Formats: sequence, structure tokens, C-alpha cells
Amino acid sequence: MRSKITVVGAGNVGATLAQRLAERDHADVVLVDIVEGMPQGKALDLLETGPICGYDSLVTGANGYDDTDGSQVAIITSGVPRKPGMSRDDLVMTNAKIVAGVAREVTSRSPGCVLIVVANPVDGMAQLSLAVSGFPRSRVIGMAGVLDTARFRTFIAQELGASVHDVQAYVLGGHGDTMVPLTRLSTVAGIPVSALIPPERLEAIVQRARDGGAEIVNLLKTGSAFYAPSAAVAQMVDAILFDTQQVLPCTVMLDGEYGIRGVFTGVPVRLGDGGMAGVVDITLTAEELAALHRSAESVRQVVEIMESRRAEIDPSLGSLSPGIAIG
Repeated sequence: MRSKITVVGAGNVGATLAQRLAERDHADVVLVDIVEGMPQGKALDLLETGPICGYDSLVTGANGYDDTDGSQVAIITSGVPRKPGMSRDDLVMTNAKIVAGVAREVTSRSPGCVLIVVANPVDGMAQLSLAVSGFPRSRVIGMAGVLDTARFRTFIAQELGASVHDVQAYVLGGHGDTMVPLTRLSTVAGIPVSALIPPERLEAIVQRARDGGAEIVNLLKTGSAFYAPSAAVAQMVDAILFDTQQVLPCTVMLDGEYGIRGVFTGVPVRLGDGGMAGVVDITLTAEELAALHRSAESVRQVVEIMESRRAEIDPSLGSLSPGIAIG
């Protein structure tokens, strides 16, 4: 019996992700969106692509959630970007209401699924999804580090004229300004990048990775990145469905690892059947650990916004932040 994957949100990220998953030909895909006709039209277009690209994946579009029953993996891409004049609190609350509703609908129909959260701010939305679903922490995972790491590896490879296949790196922490690139452990064909790239150039590369999403937004003028984000989620899905135990940087609820408890933070995670198989412990320097704790603190602030206005999100929602401890 084929696996089933649900993608909620048929915008650029969701639709491109549905295409990537269908082309892998290992699961059927349900594309859900509230806009009438849009997920159905994109799903039909993808279905009709099967004979050309050689896949038998059944792609279904829907405005509701009944077709998502029994999904092994569900991905939440729905949400809104920050608009001119919108405060951070407004953005958090707008997306929190969307994500809470989606998480409740999806997990009630697929109680055994692994939930991957892409909606921003991703760490906070993952924390909310965990509270709404009541799932164990292993089955709610946020996507950010895979994307940030890919950008970092790309820029290192471009700087050196090297193949991206030879560049190994990890980016921990939050998405964007609070990301924690482990330059000390980054290598090209086994050679530390610090031996290949001068410090000032390496710092410029780190900053470009931090600003990676904004750079694309500025170039596009309207919209944001979707090719790399969708590829990052697809890599996570592969690791889960095929139980590869691949180590990928993801945002997960920490329970004392890295001195952080009760809050989602980006760390290296082994992914396999059932979601997170375990957090990988990397020995960090005092400076790296402090940066990771600052990143976790920024997530705590987002969680506190939602906690203080929990009734607006969902009157039945329990606490989002039991026992947060950082450091």
C-alpha cells in the first residue's frame, strides 16, 4: 500500500513540494488549500504530468481535510508573509490562528502522522502545533536548518569554485538572524573552511546565509523563496518515510539537550520512521552555545506572545510553554 503525504497550502512552496514528492513516486499526495479550485487545478496538472515524467503518484486537490485521512506525513506550509505596517506580534497571531486550525484538522484525521511545520515563524509555529496536536515531541518537526545549511553550503562552494557535494556544514538555531552556523566544523573535501577562506570573507558568507531569504525577496519584489524550501522539506520526508536515520538540522522541542528545555530550537536531529529518532549531541564552544541559547530565547519571546493571547488562537488550547528553561 502506497504512503500518503498531505501538503497544506497550495502556494509556491506547497505546490512545488507536491511536485517534488509526486515525482519521487513513492507516495500519493493530497494538496489542501482554502482557495476553491486552486489545489484541485494544481493537483490535476501534476497528475497529468505523471505519464511524461514517469510516476504513478495519485495527486488530489481539496478544500477540506477528509481526503487526508491516514497520512504518514503532513506538512503545514500555510500562513501569510509579513506585510508593510504589520508588527511582529500581528504576524505571529495571524499565522498562529491559521496553523492551529490546520494542525487540529490534520492530526485529528491522521493521528499517527509526522507533522512537519514550514509556516513562519517556524519555531513558534512548531511549538503551537505540538500543543494543538498533543503528539509526542518526536512527531512534530520544524523545517529551517536544512534550508539555511543549504544556503551556507552554496555560498561556500561559490566562494571556492568547489562542488556543493564536497561542502559539509551545519547551521543550528533559528531561521534568519538568530541562526548559528558552525563554521568551526565546516569543511570542503575534509579541509576546514577556515583554512581556505579568510575570516572576513567567511563572516560575509555567514551574513549572506542569514539574509538568504531576504535577498531573494528583494530580487523577486513580490513573493519569496520556494524552490529551496520545498527541496528541504522533501529531503526530510525522504528520511522519515525510508527510515534513513539521516542527520539533518531541524527545529524540535528540546528536553535538556544543549541546556535548553521546553522550547523548539534548531539542532542536529536523526530522522527516521516516526520522525525524530534522536537529537545528536555536538560539543559546542562556549560562544556557540551562548549563540544557540540566544536563539532559543528569541523563540521563547514568540511563545510568550501566543501564550498571552492563547484564547484568541483557540479557547481550548492548553499551555504552550510548560517549564521553559534556557542555560
